[in-house]
Amino acid sequence: MRSRYSAYVLKREDYLLATWHPSTRPASLKLATQQPAPSWLGLDVKRHEEDGEHAMVEFIARLRYGGGKAQRMHEISRFVREQGRWYYLDGQFPES
Repeated sequence: MRSRYSAYVLKREDYLLATWHPSTRPASLKLATQQPAPSWLGLDVKRHEEDGEHAMVEFIARLRYGGGKAQRMHEISRFVREQGRWYYLDGQFPES
């Protein structure tokens, strides 16, 4: 999860897509053209659970768009391990 957060901060779309499971991966993320671009302010991993080849990570990422107010993105992400590599499947956004 931390490596994917870092990839968002660095706008490394190639890494994000490579670590996204092919069954749910979008064709592109268009990070370079996102306006206003977010400023990422921090990541707090709340919990994680691993069950064999599946895992869940709950996190809160803080970000700001343009000069606006800081926001929180709360997600529960699902991952799957295939051939020794972890892939992001999808995420849910619990109600705050």
